[in-house]
Amino acid sequence: MLGRLARVVRRLFKPRHTIWPTRDGWWCLFAAMGLGLAAVNTGNNLVYLLSSMLLALVVVSGVLSEQSLRGLDVTAVVPEEIFAGRPALFGVVVTNRKRRLVSHSITVEALGTRGVERTLYLPRLASGGERLGTWEAVLPARGRRHLPGIRLATRFPFGLFVKRGRVLLDDEVLVYPAVSPVPPHLLDRAGAEESRPARRRGRGHDLYDLRPYRPGDDPRLIHWRSTAKTQTLTVRELEEDTARDTRIVLDGTGAGNPERLERGLSEAASLATHVIRSGAAVELVGAGVSVPLGRGAGQARRVLTALALYDPAATGVAADGGPFRRAEARVREIHVALG
Repeated sequence: MLGRLARVVRRLFKPRHTIWPTRDGWWCLFAAMGLGLAAVNTGNNLVYLLSSMLLALVVVSGVLSEQSLRGLDVTAVVPEEIFAGRPALFGVVVTNRKRRLVSHSITVEALGTRGVERTLYLPRLASGGERLGTWEAVLPARGRRHLPGIRLATRFPFGLFVKRGRVLLDDEVLVYPAVSPVPPHLLDRAGAEESRPARRRGRGHDLYDLRPYRPGDDPRLIHWRSTAKTQTLTVRELEEDTARDTRIVLDGTGAGNPERLERGLSEAASLATHVIRSGAAVELVGAGVSVPLGRGAGQARRVLTALALYDPAATGVAADGGPFRRAEARVREIHVALG
């Protein structure tokens, strides 16, 4: 008994759906109240009937709009990587779990800092059906951020009232620092030793060997001089280029200059992404942060995560990077100032 009473009280203070009149709804309510007062004063049965019809519209509108919103499940589609200041594509799947009833005129409202920023309109959602809606949003700052969330709304059936559900999908996501083309001053430091021959077949630029042409070979690799000399179609095999492993060192903590801190973290993220895409391994060290040497998409996520969660108030001394010391030629070291 007490549990049922608690549920009733909770629904009164935190209702599942809220309802608010539209402009036409306010006119309908004013007309119903005006006709009701006129009916009481005049005793005219026709005026009573008109007032009753308007009030019945209100009741029917509430019942049908509630039926339209009931049984709808919402599932978020969040991108794996979100970068600060860059548009990210978000999505939502709306599923109608009702067995027989159809939902009409559903609006998916994507919320933002200033209220509703995007709306997706679903005119009809059959029983058991689902619809996917997408929109772009920009999260301006790195770190852990809460999504503004979405909510479902409907004006079905007469457009007199807007009924809205609770805010959903206000999940926490991780936003990476902004990634942009590598700044020229960092490219100057990294470019001179960007790649070196690996002495194995690949897609580089230096010649590895000559061999007879095979079906499917790129015609641009045909070595015409050898072909003319041997009277046999000959192609070039190239050496694979590999970039040098890189240690990114974060200088300072950036605690006294937030703007320089964010710029430095963005530079470090851009450099790490650039080097990993070139096939090299990357290591990240700094005050309170250390990511061992690694390569590939997994290492990119680890480095970007460390930069996204970097706290300038953290204390500690930069790690030495494990088995690779500064004196070793195979690991180059690039410093990024945080302020």
